Amino acid sequence: MFDDDLPRKIKSGSVKNLEPMSLDDLKAYIDELAAEIERTKVEINRKSAHMNAASSLFKTPSE
Repeated sequence: MFDDDLPRKIKSGSVKNLEPMSLDDLKAYIDELAAEIERTKVEINRKSAHMNAASSLFKTPSE
């Protein structure tokens, strides 16, 4: 079996200890996470558009 045949494991970020963080630090952390979520959504949209474009090349025209 090749490595490509194995299911991919999603690498998750480390779990951050929120207890010692101040209110300002927590708010800044939320802003960072929101920015990362937005960046991820943009990448999902980019890859979806690429997949749709590629799959449209292989569709047969409707009659």
